[in-house]
Amino acid sequence: MKLITAMIQSHKLPDVKKALLDADVCKMTITNVLGCGQQKGFSETYRGVIHEVNLLKKVRLEIAVNEKYLDLAINAIIKGSRTGQIGDGKIFVTSLERCIRIRTGEEGSAAIG
Repeated sequence: MKLITAMIQSHKLPDVKKALLDADVCKMTITNVLGCGQQKGFSETYRGVIHEVNLLKKVRLEIAVNEKYLDLAINAIIKGSRTGQIGDGKIFVTSLERCIRIRTGEEGSAAIG
């Protein structure tokens, strides 16, 4: 069992969701977040005052998958979010030690599937 955490540009979310659904991955948690990386933000002028905006709007996806769906989900996220420009995002994969479905009490891979 793995937990995929991906940070993507917010306007690419519909493309990523479609790619994930096409890969038969339909369970996900999505959160709006702020962050910065290589983009380092931008400057804008408002009434003659320069404002530095270094935290940009991003979307965080969290997807728990069994090993069978790991590469499918990663490839779908890449396919849906890649523009070739700085700021496309990052994908982190971590091991899930334990997973429990609250409704039934199932544990492990059965709780994810």
